[in-house]
Amino acid sequence: MKLKQRVVLLAILLVIFIFTKVFLIDNLDTSAANREDQRAFQRMLSGLRVALDPRLEHTLQSPWEIAAQWVVPREVYPEDTPELGAVMHAMTTKKIIKADVGYKGTQLKALLILEGGQKVVFKPKRYARDYIVEGEPYAGYDRHNAEVAAFHLDRILGFRRAPLVVGRFVNLRTEIKPVATEQLLGTFMTVGNNTCFYGKCYYCRETEPACADGDIMEGSVTLWLPDVWPLQKHRHPWGRTYREGKLARWEYDESYCEAVKKTSPYDSGPRLLDIIDTAVFDYLIGNADRHHYESFQDDEGASMLILLDNAKSFGNPALDERSILAPLYQCCIIRVSTWNRLNYLKNGVLKSALKTAMSHDPISPVLSDPHLDALDQRLLSILATVKQCTDQFGPDVVLVEDRMTLSHL
Repeated sequence: MKLKQRVVLLAILLVIFIFTKVFLIDNLDTSAANREDQRAFQRMLSGLRVALDPRLEHTLQSPWEIAAQWVVPREVYPEDTPELGAVMHAMTTKKIIKADVGYKGTQLKALLILEGGQKVVFKPKRYARDYIVEGEPYAGYDRHNAEVAAFHLDRILGFRRAPLVVGRFVNLRTEIKPVATEQLLGTFMTVGNNTCFYGKCYYCRETEPACADGDIMEGSVTLWLPDVWPLQKHRHPWGRTYREGKLARWEYDESYCEAVKKTSPYDSGPRLLDIIDTAVFDYLIGNADRHHYESFQDDEGASMLILLDNAKSFGNPALDERSILAPLYQCCIIRVSTWNRLNYLKNGVLKSALKTAMSHDPISPVLSDPHLDALDQRLLSILATVKQCTDQFGPDVVLVEDRMTLSHL
């Protein structure tokens, strides 16, 4: 064999060797990643039940200090949280030392400060569990139980981007009124034998107060994120116009996602994939009201999309608002880890997991059975949507490997 032919043959063999090695390494990495996804799913299932136990492993720290240390740019709380029950116990039992009107917004809420200086947002009960909210998918009052359910779904999906939420009963007469600011106190009234308040917000009306059962009011409390992590507000690229007859661009432009991909912070980093994750999350809970979202400030698109304000959810179990999934079916991309987790939750696992996760909450049962059933049905719709994408573009394009190292140092 001539020297030139030998060189060509060696070059071909070298190319084959390199491609084979790369292919094998890629498949080994993918397989290892998939195995880790499976292990993470099993760890999540084993830790679903959160008993509200006041005992702390780190006795020299308060529950508020522990929760504050959990927060990092890509997580609100870590995967392994042995103190989660203690923090949530404190949220539902610690003495209220101050009560004020809620921060600005459209819906009624109160800002409470608990013993130890921790802020929490209290959202009162407005509907019975089986009440069906008719009309637009974003219609009606905030649902306090939706905040509780959404937090536990965030745990189950492995996102860990929602602040801690737990149900709580408060005595408006003995716990709130004695420590209320004049501004909040001025909105209290008695309707029949029930103590009520209407607070201060865009849609707060004296004619539409939230009323306790006597003096006892059921609600949810959401843990305020540490002040050292200031938030930045962004307009959601798939937000609605909320104006009859006026469509947002994404509602009529089939190439809208391509335009989004060319704008910051969606042109690089994890933010667009966070938007896709959030669409999955919102579709499952029936939340069509995420017109804005928050991230940590000065993050240049690297920090997570924080899953705040999930109370416009679980309004109508019979309504599956497909437009919530627009980021998914228009962009046709999704994280491999999210795709794996969704597949693990098929065949009734999601409903069972969420029911188990919420069973220890003080306001349990958190959701009615129709809402739990709706979650399993919506999951199938999400999986079908991804399959349509993979059939059209191929799994290599649709399923994006994006695993970011999370540091708690």
